[in-house]
Amino acid sequence: MTTWLNMSLQDGASPIMEQLVFFHDHVLMIMLMITTTVLYMMITLIRNKQTSRFMLEGQMIETTWTIAPAIILVFIAMPSLRLLYLMDEVHNPALTLKAVGHQWYWSYEYSDFTKLEFDSYMIPQEEQQESTFRLLDTDNRIVLPMNSPIRLIVTAADVLHSWTIPSLGVKTDATPGRLNQTSFSINRPGILYGQCSEICGANHSFMPITIESVPAKYFINWASK
Repeated sequence: MTTWLNMSLQDGASPIMEQLVFFHDHVLMIMLMITTTVLYMMITLIRNKQTSRFMLEGQMIETTWTIAPAIILVFIAMPSLRLLYLMDEVHNPALTLKAVGHQWYWSYEYSDFTKLEFDSYMIPQEEQQESTFRLLDTDNRIVLPMNSPIRLIVTAADVLHSWTIPSLGVKTDATPGRLNQTSFSINRPGILYGQCSEICGANHSFMPITIESVPAKYFINWASK
């Protein structure tokens, strides 16, 4: 979960999110170098009188500023395409979770278990405790095993929603009449928070998502109750 005055991304709780953070830093460094170079050239042009009646063309500099951006785009595109394929790849899942968006709460179904489903509502402010987070905690948390490939199927029952967990790098639209699929793996135990990221109505801000990541044996004990 993010903290006060945090200017960067949340700590990644999945391999994909860690790669997304690395790619963000990679592109940011390229942008910093481009910005520094352009700023230096602008200052040079302002402070010096670049006049010469003998200079009619500069083929070398024109060739350089045409080829250099193409090379920079290749350095950005290659890791970006790699990440796109990694995010789209769905391995053999150890568990399938179905999330259904409603106005304004989430319903969950564990497809590999019989009759393991529940609704997840935000905890009202008057019922909150000191250990809960306002507008982020739910009465029924999603319990998932860590270090296991999980397939997520998302849909909606009424309007557009979006199932989002920033620390997992997962953001999937919930569309009525359509099943969207994604996958992720949680690499550490803990509680992960997210919210609906689609403006879905008056109570859009009050349908949070809470995941409790636990070791596999604790998940099996929870699911068998």
